[in-house]
Amino acid sequence: MLRLGINVDHVATLRNARGGPHPDPLSAAQMAIAAGADGITIHLREDRRHIRDADVAAIRYGIDAPLNFEMAGTDEMVRIALQTRPNACCLVPEKRTEVTTEGGLDVAGQHNTLRPMISALRAAGIRVSLFVDADAHQLTAAAALGADIVELHTGAYAHGRAGELDRLIAGATLAHGLGLEVHAGHGLTYDNVAAVAAIPTVMELNIGHFIIGQAIFEGLPQVIGRFRDLMSIARS
Repeated sequence: MLRLGINVDHVATLRNARGGPHPDPLSAAQMAIAAGADGITIHLREDRRHIRDADVAAIRYGIDAPLNFEMAGTDEMVRIALQTRPNACCLVPEKRTEVTTEGGLDVAGQHNTLRPMISALRAAGIRVSLFVDADAHQLTAAAALGADIVELHTGAYAHGRAGELDRLIAGATLAHGLGLEVHAGHGLTYDNVAAVAAIPTVMELNIGHFIIGQAIFEGLPQVIGRFRDLMSIARS
């Protein structure tokens, strides 16, 4: 079955706008799981613009579903991951000036930096995912580094760039053939999720911004339910 992971970062963004305790990312994570989410994703950024250190611990121990911990490839984040022991860590590129993640990780170019981090995380029993573009060079490098998972960056597809769906299909096929579990995410909405959900080698979609935003109008359980329906129809 195609799994659905919910990113609750932007519940924390809204909370931080006022500086108080509400809305609570843990409560959102628990509600998402009750509504049918298969897992929760959080991104602890260097500048702590949304998720904070206390949120990581609260969500890690406050949910009964897998936690996917998005992180930059830094010594600080590896240390936090090893202390927290999420089910999986997804290494992503990170720039202070970006509004959101702008592209995939340069796995091939950062091979020597990433290898010891991946080894340390896997030795601790944490599955390692690399957030990459659907590029053969990067996917081959991810497999060579011993990653368990690649998450294909769907941002260019979501923005309507020509040929991107074919690129995602080819990338997912290659990654699966290399022995990698394939996930996908970034910019997915009601209108564009079906084509990605229909890719048979994709095992999980991770969606955050649209779901949290749309929940303002429809309610979180209703939005998650609609995504599950769209995914099921597409996969069938």
